[in-house]
Order: sequence, then structure tokens, then C-alpha cells
Amino acid sequence: MDRVYNFSAGPSVLPQSVLAKAQAELLNYADSGMSVMELSHRSSLFNDIIEKAEKDLRDLMDIPDNYQILFLQGGATLQFSMIPLNLMVKGKAGYIHTGSWSKKAIQEAKKYGEIDVIASSEDKGFTYIPKLDQVQFDQVYDYIHITTNNTIEGTAYSDIPDTGDIPLVADMSSNILSEVIDVKKFGVIYAGAQKNIGPAGLTLVIIREDLIGKAKKNCPVMLDYKTHSDSNSLYNTPPTFAIYMASLVFEWLKELGGVKKMEELNREKAAILYGYLEQSKLFSSPVEKESRSLMNIPFATSTAALDAEFLAKAQAAGLVTLKGHRSVGGMRASIYNAMPVEGVKRLVEVMEIFENSHKVNV
Repeated sequence: MDRVYNFSAGPSVLPQSVLAKAQAELLNYADSGMSVMELSHRSSLFNDIIEKAEKDLRDLMDIPDNYQILFLQGGATLQFSMIPLNLMVKGKAGYIHTGSWSKKAIQEAKKYGEIDVIASSEDKGFTYIPKLDQVQFDQVYDYIHITTNNTIEGTAYSDIPDTGDIPLVADMSSNILSEVIDVKKFGVIYAGAQKNIGPAGLTLVIIREDLIGKAKKNCPVMLDYKTHSDSNSLYNTPPTFAIYMASLVFEWLKELGGVKKMEELNREKAAILYGYLEQSKLFSSPVEKESRSLMNIPFATSTAALDAEFLAKAQAAGLVTLKGHRSVGGMRASIYNAMPVEGVKRLVEVMEIFENSHKVNV
């Protein structure tokens, strides 16, 4: 079967050249006579892999020297617990509620201290990002938490809030490496790998060094950032193959021209799809224009029956995993870094054909 265009929200499409390289090295990595999956995490070969992954990520994101990069497990969901366990010294934090994932982060953080929901877009079904320029951040907060891109709802921050001396913590799972960001604006950035980084199983944490070593006394050793910082992410066996794949993706990104070039391509892809949605009489997007995500674009027709019919047509055309999240319905095109421009153009072609065939019903 030919390769399809995979619009899954995660695990998501990976660069084909990366998959090909991993395939070529799968049985015999670097003339070791072993697969990379068989390498000891204490070996010099794997040490080279993880060190290169860290260096390339620092280069790609211009990460300052006073930030640690941790290669962890447990997904972004485990970070919902690790953040308050490590950062909640005074016992109070502020969260901005913009969708399903921030809701889960808030629920988990409440187990460890007092949580204020500083702003929310729940009043309009999470179709926008709340304005924060007038928000006064309480200096008693240990940190402020945001979700920079909302995978399910299709919204994203266009401007990162200035929280002053209060550390800003960001769940960046679905838009990390998709556009240029200033790491210095954040105290902690965390991201599950399965969108723009690599296969599921790896979680990245980028944390400012002064925020390490403040974990609660009852914090489990595996949930203490200091544990992983002190051991260079090798306290226990890390997700070695996922780290190797992430390293290949970082290498691919650098060869492409870095995050700046990737952002240009992502804006081109998003403009193609949003441009069609703006003029379509059949398909529409629920997201307010200024809050649109570059990565996850939800859209729908006027009825669930038409949505289902379109999804069947798209599947037949080799456009897969376009069904929207069960909580919102409709369709969702996740156009992460590895989705080529051609894939988005093909999606618009199929949408246009479908719309033309249903003009009598529009």
C-alpha cells in the first residue's frame, strides 16, 4: 500500500527520510552488530545519541546554558503532577484554562495546593485565547501555567504572556519546534514527543536551573526533576529508541533550515487550509481568527451525516485520521511539522470536490 497523508493529532506523521534512516540502521547501528533498541543506555554509543539530541535541540531552540534539557517518560500528563510537586513552594499557582488539557492539568494540580484559574475561554466553548495584557499576576503564585496550543480545540497563543518574576510554565506538546519562541520567557517548557518530536514514549522538559531542587519532601524520587538533572536523564533506563528517533528528527529539522524555516512552511500550510475554509460555503472553522492554531485545524460541515460522508471520501482518497476529537466532533487536520505542503493541498482538493458535489444542499 502507498503511504497515506496522516492527519492524526498524535501519534502523528514522521518525516519519511527519518523513517528510512531508522529502517536502514535498525538491525545494525553504527557497526555495533546490534539494533539501537538493544544498546545499553550506559554505553558510549547511546551516550553519543543522547548528547547529540541535546545539542541539536539547544541549537534549534536557542536554549540558554542555564536551562536543563531532560528526556523523561510518562507523557505530558505526568507533568501535570511533576510541575506542582517540584514548583509549588508557597502552595499557590495560577492556571489559564483554554481547553481539555488545561482542565486536566488544573484538576491534577489541585491535589498539591491552591489553584486560581486566572482566565478562561470556557464561556465560548474554548474557541479563543483569553486576553491577558490586563491581568495582574498575584506575586504569591509559585508559577503561572498555560497550554500554548490546544490540540483538541484548535487554538493557540499568538502572544506569550509576560508574567514578570513569576515562572511561566508551558505545556507545549502540540506546537514545540513548529515556530520560533523565546525560551527565556519560560521557567519550564514540557512536551510529549508524539506530535513534532518523534514516537510516543518520550517527554521533553526544558527547565531553568534555579527551579530544580525545590521538590516537596514527599515527592517520589522519579518525579523529582533533580533526580533526572543530576543523572543526565539516565537515573533509570530511558526511552532509548524514542530518544534516538527524536535525535533523527532534530537532525532533519536542522538540515531543513531550522525552526525559522519550519515556521515559514507551517504558516504556508495553515494559510492554504484556512484560506479555503474562509471562502467555503460548506465547511467552516469554529475558532476565532486571532486564536487559530498552526498545528491543529478543526472544521465541520452543517451536519454530522455530512461530516461522516466527507470522512469516508477523504479516507478513500488516502487522507486518514481526520475525524475530530470525540468531545467536539467534526473534522480536525493536524498539520504538524512532518506533514508536507502537498498533503494540505490534497486535502483542500478533496474538500473542494466534495463541496462541489453537494452544492445543491449548501
